[in-house]
Amino acid sequence: MRSKRHYVENKETARKIILEVLEFFAHLYGVKYRKVAIRNQKSKWGSCSKARNLNFNYRVALLPKDQRDYVVVHELCHLIEFNHSKKFWAEVGKTIPNYKEIRKKVKSVSLR
Repeated sequence: MRSKRHYVENKETARKIILEVLEFFAHLYGVKYRKVAIRNQKSKWGSCSKARNLNFNYRVALLPKDQRDYVVVHELCHLIEFNHSKKFWAEVGKTIPNYKEIRKKVKSVSLR
């Protein structure tokens, strides 16, 4: 479990890391997003709103690179397909072909 103090101490570093990954993949996909929030969520790695705002758990920045990339791409792809349809997963698969394997690893990491 991570403390609120850990979040406060690491939030800005996490923002820099996540924004760097986000900008790289947003350019590849040709998508635009609005706001990016870095949060200390208890149950989600990230989320995307219909208003095109992206939220990321600060702990995404602490994940291994392949898992961090997957979480960012997953949320970016919701800007193309706002669901988890076959089309959505095809978008994820364009840049993360082994997303199924990585997804299992991410799901196994506890956020509590």
